[in-house]
Amino acid sequence: MAKGILTKRERQVFELLVENKTTKEIAAYLQISEKTVRNHISNAMQKLGVKGRASAVVELLKLKEISL
Repeated sequence: MAKGILTKRERQVFELLVENKTTKEIAAYLQISEKTVRNHISNAMQKLGVKGRASAVVELLKLKEISL
């Protein structure tokens, strides 16, 4: 998978996730709804072919899409 698999917004969501932010905190920070946050996470998980946020984070770290 090439770098750049995530949209800018999906990347922002995952960068906040790795900072241990909740869906509610991410939504407030980005000024979007919690549903939209969940959609971004879900879309990214689909692109990566993983089930679960933790697996998505691991894959994104491996792909150097996000960093800790």
